[in-house]
Amino acid sequence: MPLEQKKMAWYTAIMEKNTIIERAKDYIAREHDAGFRAEVEKLLAGADDKELEDRFYRDLEFGTGGLRGVIGGGYNRMNTLVVKSATQGLASYLIKAFPDKAKAGKLSAAIAYDSRHYSAEFAEAAALIFAGNGIKTWLFSGLRPTPELSFAIRQLGCDTGIVVTASHNPSQYNGYKAYWNDGSQVIPPHDTGIIDEVNNVTTLKEISRQEALDKGLLKIIDKEVDEPYQAMVKSRLFRPDLIKAKAGEVKIVYTPLHGTGAMHVEKVLGDLGLKVITVPEQREGNGDFPTVSFPNPEEAAALDMAIKLGTKEKADVVMATDPDADRFGIAVPNKQGSFTLVTGNQMGVLMADYIFLSLKELGKLPANAAMVNTIVTTGMQKRAARQYGVECFECLTGFKWIADIMRKWESGEDGAKTFVFGTEESYGYLVETEVRDKDGVSAAAITAEMTLYWRSKGKSLLDRLDELYHSCGYWQELGISKYFQGPQGPQIMKGIMDKYRSSPPATLGGIAIAKVRDLENGAEGLPPGDVLQFFLSDGTVVSARPSGTEPKIKFYASCCAEVGPGGLDAAKAEAARKLDAIKSDIRQVIGE
Repeated sequence: MPLEQKKMAWYTAIMEKNTIIERAKDYIAREHDAGFRAEVEKLLAGADDKELEDRFYRDLEFGTGGLRGVIGGGYNRMNTLVVKSATQGLASYLIKAFPDKAKAGKLSAAIAYDSRHYSAEFAEAAALIFAGNGIKTWLFSGLRPTPELSFAIRQLGCDTGIVVTASHNPSQYNGYKAYWNDGSQVIPPHDTGIIDEVNNVTTLKEISRQEALDKGLLKIIDKEVDEPYQAMVKSRLFRPDLIKAKAGEVKIVYTPLHGTGAMHVEKVLGDLGLKVITVPEQREGNGDFPTVSFPNPEEAAALDMAIKLGTKEKADVVMATDPDADRFGIAVPNKQGSFTLVTGNQMGVLMADYIFLSLKELGKLPANAAMVNTIVTTGMQKRAARQYGVECFECLTGFKWIADIMRKWESGEDGAKTFVFGTEESYGYLVETEVRDKDGVSAAAITAEMTLYWRSKGKSLLDRLDELYHSCGYWQELGISKYFQGPQGPQIMKGIMDKYRSSPPATLGGIAIAKVRDLENGAEGLPPGDVLQFFLSDGTVVSARPSGTEPKIKFYASCCAEVGPGGLDAAKAEAARKLDAIKSDIRQVIGE
């Protein structure tokens, strides 16, 4: 490198370091939490330039779903100052969106939080910012699941809502999801409008807890929402008489994975007369998640303790919800005497089949019944729905897009359809319309009834799944995630997507690509999203998308093999062979 270039690089590095230091000092001056402030003071006094850079090289991005990041001091971390700034931006946008309600002092919000570290503190910090902006806030008295927050917004007639959670992320994370007045997470144009306001925040308007209580701007809630929510979940079941008669025949082992689910799952299933044994070591909320590496029912290891207890108790089904109880997973006994994990795609098929079958048997299946799933969810669900004359519509990844379709149908847009079921491959299910996000509590209730129903027919859930494979084809899915941490991470992920866009492969796994669907600017009726999909000549679909909440790029593949003369085993072998070859091609691109 020439001398002048070396001098310029040195000068730039010095300037960047000075900028980081100035941002750190600015943060210390503005952060009221002594613990977060002390973390940054210690970094400034020490020599850990890399850690200081990571905390201040950017602001933690308020994305289309809100915030998510590692807890700690700094502008690129989850802390009280970042939460307050985000809430101030949301409050400012709300006041502009509903000026008449704001002028009349009629704006309101609901806030819930999970068991993660600082969740309660972040929730109260947000509530006091809302109160400082004249927005009445309903704050739950303790841990509550995400689906109940969605329900509360609709039940209380709120204009917005927040749930403090990082969903299934590891213990060092926390986050913040923003909701609109229909109970769903924000979508365009509100998401970008809120982001603009958050990015322009210079002053925080907040008042003390006591002042907020005295002025009626802060209301603490619990049973006035808990009880209607639980009643709603029970009302969505199809066969109360079957449950009443047969509940004693089914034993359920359940784990909330140290999160919020135990209160509602135990209460709802217990009221139905079902025997629920909760894993004692995982029952109470604990932000350390001490018994699991990832508190995520998608991860097989997260269910290890529950399966061990299920084996001991001879359970008919093992259930799990993630920390904010929106995701739901199960394992069921197989013929070999061990437990089989049911994937999110398989669970969605089983639920769709049971819901449509039940509505048809009871004479309640609407003529215009429809379900919604995401573009990375198995195509098997569409085939299962078709068997009952139900249409399956697709949307972008994320339950907010399922909720958007629900809203459009209710308002008469996009045709007059009746929503029956919504699901996504990442263990999310919605069986009711009173909530506009995935609901692990109602999923647990419907799964308990479904288990009883098929048991009454002499079948297990796995038996029914095999029947569906014979009628819909054997479907197998693949998921690959690669993390790209640090300042260079976003650019690396962008480079991967750019390469796919500019030079798409001709084949994947040796199978010709028949069509490429790029959703960067929207396509085929779908809104814009950073997603690429490759439709292979044999019907396999491979999708690539950077995560909206974590520094990782995700690949999905869904492959079908028809069940022919060789039977189900031959179809499984064919699907596995195809997916192994596709996996090998993807890993070469992402450097694994």
